[in-house]
Amino acid sequence: MVLGALLNSAVLPAADGNGAIDRHALVTRHNVEWNDLHGQVPLGNGEFCFNADATGLQTFGGNTMSHWGWHSAPLPPGSTSADIPPTGTVEKGRIKGPMRKAAERGELDGWMFRNPHPMNLGRLRLLRSTGAALEPKDVGNVARQYNLWTGAHTSRFDVDGQPVMVETCVHPTLDLIAVRAESPLLRDGVLVVALDFPYPSANNSAPWVGDWNRPGAHASELTLRAKERHADIQRAADAATYHVRVAWAEGCVFTQFQSAAWRHTFKLAGDNSVRLEFVCAFSSQPMDSLPTVKETQMAAAAQWKQLWTTGGAIDLSQSKDPRWKELERRIVLSQYQMAAQSAGSWPSAETGLMGVDFWSSQFHMEMVWWHLAHYGLWDRWPMAERALDCYRKFLPVARQLAQQFDYRGAKWGKQVGPEGRTAPWDGSFVLHWQQPHPLFFAELEYRLRPTQATLEKWREVIDATANYMADFPVRDAQGLYHLAPIMPPSEQGITRDTVFDLAYWRWGLDQTQRWRERLGLEREPRWDEVRRNLAPLPVVDDVFVHSAEWHDTYTKRAWEHPDPVGVLGMLPPMEGVDREIAHRTVLKVWQTWDWKKCWGWDFPWMAMAAARVGEPQIAVEALLKDAANKNHYDERGVNTGGPCPYLPGNGGLLYAVAMMAAGWDPPPPQGFGATSGAPTNRAPGFPSDGSWTVRWEGLKRAP
Repeated sequence: MVLGALLNSAVLPAADGNGAIDRHALVTRHNVEWNDLHGQVPLGNGEFCFNADATGLQTFGGNTMSHWGWHSAPLPPGSTSADIPPTGTVEKGRIKGPMRKAAERGELDGWMFRNPHPMNLGRLRLLRSTGAALEPKDVGNVARQYNLWTGAHTSRFDVDGQPVMVETCVHPTLDLIAVRAESPLLRDGVLVVALDFPYPSANNSAPWVGDWNRPGAHASELTLRAKERHADIQRAADAATYHVRVAWAEGCVFTQFQSAAWRHTFKLAGDNSVRLEFVCAFSSQPMDSLPTVKETQMAAAAQWKQLWTTGGAIDLSQSKDPRWKELERRIVLSQYQMAAQSAGSWPSAETGLMGVDFWSSQFHMEMVWWHLAHYGLWDRWPMAERALDCYRKFLPVARQLAQQFDYRGAKWGKQVGPEGRTAPWDGSFVLHWQQPHPLFFAELEYRLRPTQATLEKWREVIDATANYMADFPVRDAQGLYHLAPIMPPSEQGITRDTVFDLAYWRWGLDQTQRWRERLGLEREPRWDEVRRNLAPLPVVDDVFVHSAEWHDTYTKRAWEHPDPVGVLGMLPPMEGVDREIAHRTVLKVWQTWDWKKCWGWDFPWMAMAAARVGEPQIAVEALLKDAANKNHYDERGVNTGGPCPYLPGNGGLLYAVAMMAAGWDPPPPQGFGATSGAPTNRAPGFPSDGSWTVRWEGLKRAP
């Protein structure tokens, strides 16, 4: 899918002038070697992901997920689709506080939170030919490697003392797994590969998503064409349908288990050969002929090579700081994980395509920035574009939501699925920092493609976004506009005039006027009037604090997301943001925060701010800080800083390190306010004391 639509940008000499980076060496020194039998490596193409355990299949765990495969359970008895509010609430009138009522029928609240959810499309695992499952004690001498350069996952292990080898890869443009397995146990009929399907559910329990104990609740209709060596399976569960095609090499036999309890289980067996080769493809539509295993391996290798040889690269191998390899590992593997899971037709869930998370793997619209913004700095924008089309798709619902609350423009939802409906939660309509995100994405694209087409592409979304941003603030008797009620990124409660939201509102309203000027239009007076009179950013003792009401930021609230550092870090300098206050704030947060009570993206957020205010040592320390599992990147490079495998940490890391290496824009024109611009030294976000040697190429400056 996405891997087939990468940029064709040329590889440039490294920015330090020492010649082009050896990208093959850079990437392959971080190949994944992980012999944990249950450890799952995501093999994906951005739209589709097959999570393989140490057997190369899903024998002991792992799900097959996509951005297109969604399911909704039946409505509660007595309910109809007309009872589901399309915006996610039946409330009307201006926002006064937390969400009070989602649906007229209370039993629908839980249904809306859990539906829709992605489906586990199927499971491929090794079984004994009798149908008995392998147990961990049956498997020994595990040795596996995932080759990042070629996309090939190779597992070697023993079962009952006999050798088994499994090669697995995912096609770059088809949602297809290719498998080659070799073992005397296949020839002797002891082992088979089983394909089976669960009833889709939002159950996020390991090791496999779905309900495997409801065979009568879904259907798997088989059409077997043994002479052509392929089989088609049409899947149906409630209103969700999809198609599966399996094609095998000569010498294999495909059959269905013949029992009611196994009605959704199919098996591939060898005959007189030690080798078993097949491909298994998933699609929302029926499929035609499929590529072979060899063709899939070649296509995957070509596209992964294209990914790694285009766009940005950072090489830290000449650094003296002994932590260089761990930071470089995180950078390389984060690029892989985002390309494999978060580069498809919809924004990613927090847990990507590894399973179904606590939030039913719906999209947190405030987290879309953390999943996709880095593509703008790594010169891989096409990998973000289809997902960012969500703003155009959600615009009618966002307009309806704003109108329902008596506001102009469009209010972007909080936790939504492909239909754009906001899930029930107290903070669903008072959390607001997702609102300016489309303005940021539009700017990232314009920096790469400064054309009339780009201006027109984002025009309607920007106008609707800005109209809401100008209408939501409440004007007091003195003429000041306040953001109230509002929940900050830290989600510590509902308050007013939160520091990061005020700063983002300022930047956003400025940005909308720049967009109009680029289009040759007059400035919008209403937007300017609100922007000029926004409440000041809250400051206590010469540092930014969470909100105008919460002055205990550094005593009782120094945990969760450090909102004050986002003001000048993720956001560029702007009028109303004092650089020296921002600098003191970075130092204060770094000294006082409880980093073990944070989330994975908080560490790169801190790094961005530290870099901007001239504290590169803190920037690097933040990226590598030991904070239990909150800033940990596991053997496959997945950030663990959430209640699930947590891709916002990976995306945030990529944005931060690109900014630290390539820098950021010069200061704004005289009289614009704060004077924090990009230093002229190479890699300004890294210490210049000789401990770090940062070679980079193909990156873009941050705004």
